Amino acid sequence: MRRVPQMSAAEAARLVKSGAVMMVGGFGMTGSPVHLLHALAETDARDFTVIANNIGEPGLGGGRMLRNGQIKKVIGSYFTSNPEVVAAAQSGAIDFELMPQGSMAEAIRAGGAGIGGFYTPTAAGTVFAEGADTRDIDGLTQVFVPGLRADVALIRAWRADGAGNLVYRRTEQNFNKAMATAADLVIAEAEEILPMGALHPDQIHTSGNYVDVLVEAKTTLADLGTSADIRSSGKAPDPLRLGIARRALAELKAGDVVNLGIGIPTLIADLITPEHGIILHTENGMLGVGPAPETGGAMDYPVNAGKQPVTALPGSSYFDSADSFAMIRGGHVDVAVMGGLQVDQQGNLANWAAPGKPLLGVGGAMDLAGGAKRLIITMLHSKRDGSPKILPQCTLPLTAAAAVDLLITELAVFAFEAGEMRLVELMPGVALDELRAKTAADFRS
Repeated sequence: MRRVPQMSAAEAARLVKSGAVMMVGGFGMTGSPVHLLHALAETDARDFTVIANNIGEPGLGGGRMLRNGQIKKVIGSYFTSNPEVVAAAQSGAIDFELMPQGSMAEAIRAGGAGIGGFYTPTAAGTVFAEGADTRDIDGLTQVFVPGLRADVALIRAWRADGAGNLVYRRTEQNFNKAMATAADLVIAEAEEILPMGALHPDQIHTSGNYVDVLVEAKTTLADLGTSADIRSSGKAPDPLRLGIARRALAELKAGDVVNLGIGIPTLIADLITPEHGIILHTENGMLGVGPAPETGGAMDYPVNAGKQPVTALPGSSYFDSADSFAMIRGGHVDVAVMGGLQVDQQGNLANWAAPGKPLLGVGGAMDLAGGAKRLIITMLHSKRDGSPKILPQCTLPLTAAAAVDLLITELAVFAFEAGEMRLVELMPGVALDELRAKTAADFRS
C-alpha cells in the first residue's frame, strides 16, 4: 500500500505555486484547512483563484490571505459573511463569480468524476441562467453547469492514516469530500494521523488514492472563529416575527423533513418539540438537527447552515454538501421555509439580492426553492418605510420562478395555485380592507 508523505504546514504550503486555481474546503470555519491557509499566507505565492463556499472570516483562514493581497478571484456561493471580501469585490481588488451552493457542490463532484457537467433546474429563470445553455428536460427548464476542477485542493479531515485515507467529523465533511477528488494536488490537514491500517475500511470517507500530502494540525478555539462557542444575545424575539413562525410551524407535519432558512424561519426551530416529530435538515450536511447547546461550540458539536453549534437528535446522520443538495434536488426534503424580500402574485420569489448591496451571497436558496416539495415563505408584509413587498411582479433578482406554495406574514396567509394568489386566512385582528391597502399584488379571497 502506498504511504502518503507527511509534511509540516509550512512545507506543504511551499508546494502551492502562484497563479494556481485552488479549492478550499470548509463551511464557515468548520472543516476549514485553516493551518494550511495560514502557512500559505506566510509565503510569497499570490494571484490565486479560490473556489470555496466562503472566504473565512476577517484575518482568519482565507481571510488572512485576502488581507495579504494573495487572492485574485473567488468562485463560490456565499461571500457576504466576510465584509472584507465584500469591500475587495466592490473596489475591484478581486474578481468574483457566484454559484448556487448546490450547483457548486455538484460541479466539484462532476469535475472529480471526469464528467464535463450536468443540467439542473436550479437557477432556471434567474440571472444565473443568462447566457447559459438551457434545455427542456422532463417538462422542466434546466441549466447546464460545467464541472469544476482545480490545480490544488486544501482540505481538512478529523483523522487520517498513513495511506492517506480520511475520516471527517460531524458536519466537517461539507465540501472537503468532493474537493478531495477534483484537484491535481490534494493536501489534507488532519487532527490526527494514525498508522496505516488503524482506520477500519468501513469508516473511511475519502480513499487514500486521492490524497497526495498529509499535514497533522491540531484545532484550537481560535481556529473556529465565530463558531468557537454558542452565542446567545438574550434578546427576546419580535412578537410579529414570532407569530409568523408559530403559524408556519402549524403547516409542518410529523415525519416531515424540513429545511429552515435564516431570519424568521430560525425561530421555528426554537418552537419545535420532540412531540412534533419534525426532522430538520441543514444544507451543510446534517439530518436530525436538535436544539442549540447551552454552552460549547464547533469543537464539541455539529454546526447548522447558520454556522451555529447545534445538537444532534437520536437517529441523526451526517453527509457532505454534494449529497445534501442531491437530497434537496431529488425531492427528499418535504418543506423548505425561507425568508423573503419580495414575493409576487405569480409565486415568484426574490430573497437573495437586496437593493444597494453587492450580489455576493446566494447560498443554497435557489436549490432549496426549486428542490423542496413545498416552499413556505415567511416575512413581514411591508418594508420599514411601509412600501409593499408583495407585488404584481418582483423587481429584485429572482431566487426562483413560480416556486412559492404558501406565504405567511403578520397580516395574512396566502396560497399560490395555477399562477394565482389566494387568501387563505387573515391573521387575528386584521381586516380585509387593511390587507388590500398594504398589498400591491392582486389576490382572490
